[in-house]
Amino acid sequence: MHTPAHMIFAAAALARPPRRADPGGALRNLAALVGGFAPDLSLYVMVAWQRFAVGHDWRRIFEHDYRDAFWQGIFAIDNSIPLWSALLIAGLALERRALAVFAAAGLLHLAFDLPLHNSDARPHFWPVSDWVFHSPVSYWEPSRFGWLVAPIEVAACAALSALLWRRFRSAGARALILAGMAAQAAPYVAFAALSGG
Repeated sequence: MHTPAHMIFAAAALARPPRRADPGGALRNLAALVGGFAPDLSLYVMVAWQRFAVGHDWRRIFEHDYRDAFWQGIFAIDNSIPLWSALLIAGLALERRALAVFAAAGLLHLAFDLPLHNSDARPHFWPVSDWVFHSPVSYWEPSRFGWLVAPIEVAACAALSALLWRRFRSAGARALILAGMAAQAAPYVAFAALSGG
């Protein structure tokens, strides 16, 4: 799934309007959003570095650099189901709710990535195993049902954004919801504009 979708799913699953009786509510909500984003953070950092510091073009980055052993080693760490599970257990054991929510959001991210990546699949079981599951379904590759998964992803994000809109009443929260949905829709709008339809 696209990164904004992960954040929308995490917010829908784990974020709740803060209440006076729950002073940690805002931190919990932030933890849900950051946890939904965190497994993709290294990708954004490394792509930005290769593009703007090193000067590689987009094709080289995604056809060569992405498959580099160093990149895959980083992805093995930040996409590790065992490590995120250990973090969740630690958050629960230490009664650190924000940490537990952060880890749960990261695990939710990985739960959707595992069945929706093929050529760009990552080793999700490090350090237990370096095995990579190449799903027969991809969220973006047309030859692997991306043509079907992509509109389902957008529709699910729209439905969950509507749910979040009803759940959160503040202007700030609603601005974030709109920004998340705009970020989710942007690649599709850009592609349609570039392809003339």
